[in-house]
Amino acid sequence: MSTSVTHAMEVIPRQNFVEHSQHNKVVGHSIPSQEQAKQLLNSIALKSTDHILQIGAGAGYLTALISTLVTHVTSLECCPTLAKIAQTRFDELRLDNIELRQCDGRIGAEDNGPYDAIFVSSPLITERDNFINQLKPNGSIVAIEGDEYGTNILVKYCCDDQGKLKRRELGPLNTNNDIGMIMLDLGMIDEATLLQAKELAHKDKVPLIEVLRKLTSIEEIDMYRSIALQCKIPYKSLDELIPIAEPVFFGEYSRGFLDCLHLIPLAKTHKSLIVATYDPEAITDDLQAMNSDLTIERILVTPTDFRRLWSMLELCLQGEMKQLKSYQKADKQADNTLLNHQKSKLEAHLISLLDALLLDAVSDRASDIHIEQYQDRVRIRLRVDGELHDISHYQLTQHEARGLINVIKIRSDLNIAEKRLPQGGRSQMQVGNLNYDLRIQIQPSLYGEDVVIRLLPQNNTLISIDELGLSPFISKSYQRLLNNPTGLILVVGPTGSGKSTTLYAGLQLLAQDGRRKVITIEDPVEYSIDNIQQTQIRSEINFNFSDAMRSFVRQDPDVILVGEIRDEETAMEAIRASQTGHVVLSTLHCNDATDALQRLYDLNVHPNSIASELLAVIAQRLAKRICTHCRTQVEPDTAILAELFPDGAPSDFKCYAGQGCLHCDDRGTKGRIGIMEFMQVNTDIRNAISRQPPILELRETALNTGLITMRSSALDHVMKGIIPLTELPRLLPEERMAPEKRMRIKSSV
Repeated sequence: MSTSVTHAMEVIPRQNFVEHSQHNKVVGHSIPSQEQAKQLLNSIALKSTDHILQIGAGAGYLTALISTLVTHVTSLECCPTLAKIAQTRFDELRLDNIELRQCDGRIGAEDNGPYDAIFVSSPLITERDNFINQLKPNGSIVAIEGDEYGTNILVKYCCDDQGKLKRRELGPLNTNNDIGMIMLDLGMIDEATLLQAKELAHKDKVPLIEVLRKLTSIEEIDMYRSIALQCKIPYKSLDELIPIAEPVFFGEYSRGFLDCLHLIPLAKTHKSLIVATYDPEAITDDLQAMNSDLTIERILVTPTDFRRLWSMLELCLQGEMKQLKSYQKADKQADNTLLNHQKSKLEAHLISLLDALLLDAVSDRASDIHIEQYQDRVRIRLRVDGELHDISHYQLTQHEARGLINVIKIRSDLNIAEKRLPQGGRSQMQVGNLNYDLRIQIQPSLYGEDVVIRLLPQNNTLISIDELGLSPFISKSYQRLLNNPTGLILVVGPTGSGKSTTLYAGLQLLAQDGRRKVITIEDPVEYSIDNIQQTQIRSEINFNFSDAMRSFVRQDPDVILVGEIRDEETAMEAIRASQTGHVVLSTLHCNDATDALQRLYDLNVHPNSIASELLAVIAQRLAKRICTHCRTQVEPDTAILAELFPDGAPSDFKCYAGQGCLHCDDRGTKGRIGIMEFMQVNTDIRNAISRQPPILELRETALNTGLITMRSSALDHVMKGIIPLTELPRLLPEERMAPEKRMRIKSSV
């Protein structure tokens, strides 16, 4: 029989009975899952010659399955909407052996009997005696009934010799809600996405809904409200749960135990234990066993509210938050606005601490905040103009640091219970009229967790090419490169060297032009640019740089920006895009212009392909600018001067430094500027690239054909009083401090 049922399910796809319309709330409850349908059909023991009466057709899925296994089905449905939907599906599938009636099923359909079996789908129909006279001899009634605990069970009734019904329980009906099937029914996902999500959930050992949430673009609240309705679980927001939450019940259980179950105990009544969960498939058996005198009542919340609720209860138990019930959720704008002082009493201590730290970072023009835990102290530093500076006025205990990190995790939608693995997230904040994108990285360390927060201002005016600090020749050459019809342009340097800023400056120029279509693929999109089509990679669904490149060429672009060439596949796609008539801009992590060529060789790009497509390489570093308010001419450091000019410094050499003032916080420097190495690929360099010579020979060829070195750019800025002389040893390796000798390398014969 099981084989016949499986075949019936293949012939009658369940998805055909899902109504994606205003009625789907009703239909969603009336369609059994495939597992439930299999259990029901196997319990009836149908034969191909049977005539069946089904009471409670619903949307018709189970009726259609039965019709493929028997001769005839009489089906009754009292709801006009469902009856209409079911009849439409039967007609579409040409199921001619079904007679559907829209009527009250409690009296059966005696005129069409007798029946070999009667199946009662609705637990609300409890009277069985009406159906005895409608059964054939040895016929049976199979019904879904509810027990005293609210569990649905399958029951079979047969007539004894006196014509009375004998009742036999077949066991509980599997009513576990398949969240994947529910989302499929609601039209939130397709079957391919569901299959992918199940594979990822099994691989990563996480709830299916957690994976599905990441793979969809549906608003979190809308998604969970719809799921709660289908699963018949109450949905509540954080505001609604705060008044009933009691930290003492949360504190009765191990955090690891609750995190594994995805449950938060909130409150107890004389009959039940109320728990919050973000997983509608969360199993409560273990918690039930520990509270045998109570029933477990689940409340569905969004993952964000789950983590915030967890943190609030955790911090209450730690003594950081005294007034849980006084919490009032601010609106989204107020919650992200640091200049709004209407902070809740609940989060006053820790949120005020985080807000003050973020404001300090903004006022100091910091690019990063570092929170580090050591054995007996907590260290907080800001990275300003590329250098880290300690903040001495925050003296945190280890306990306060852990609470602060929990608040950071909540704001960036990270797992507050996970303290063993690195985590990365993002958040936003607003200071006055300026919006900031926050990139958060949590790293476990020996004495706790360390945090780095990168601050990216979003509505600052992006730097133009003229403001990059390029020499007139490099600036003009860069703008001319952007007007080429095809070719590859690379900007290289270490992390944090301003590569993206240089590329964004070029994109701005293209956006203002308006004659060409520009597409970018980035990880992540750091700044939004009008008139540029920007895309972000999605590693969780295996959408990476190379995938985007393959799809981009079909979007008719003129210019393509690839955030970074990381692997052979991306490098090859960039070359192919260049060969098919596109200007491609990208970055590489390497030290200088000629080093970029070796990096491409290492990625197995053919030398001839590099030679034909590469237009130019810009290598760069960021140097600190001298504060214009306290700049003064100074005597050069003799040791640095000796490195720069082994044969003696020019007589007119001058250098400057900042003395320190209020404008630069007594640092002498304020802001940064790019120091560039520029190699435009000409015929000589193309010939050298094709031969793939040693890297030193490549650099010599570049030097002989006009390579503008980083040393030359840096010295130009020193002489103009833009950067201090002391920056050069930090920017240049020792072998590049002195003028590079143009040695003639003899090739062996």
